[in-house]
Amino acid sequence: MSTRKASPKLVPFDAARYLTDEAAIAEYMNAMLESGDTDAVLLALGDVARARGMAQVAKDSGLGRESLYKALTPGAKPRFDTVLKVAKALGVKLSAQPASA
Repeated sequence: MSTRKASPKLVPFDAARYLTDEAAIAEYMNAMLESGDTDAVLLALGDVARARGMAQVAKDSGLGRESLYKALTPGAKPRFDTVLKVAKALGVKLSAQPASA
């Protein structure tokens, strides 16, 4: 009689679980912004919003909760003012730096 070991259950990675302080959020957002991938930036904003509480972010940004979810879905094409409202509600400051040569 052979015994079978149950394979460990893997849970999907959720970045929001690790965004517990301002430094972690800033580092995560900077990495996503540097990637140049708009879907990665939207995903990161969504992760930070979930870490902060989506309902509160929706309220602080003046957006409906459903609209916020839709705007931060990879593949979405939110208006730039929406991105700025969300960033402000999250306490995230976007800035520009000269591109390295």
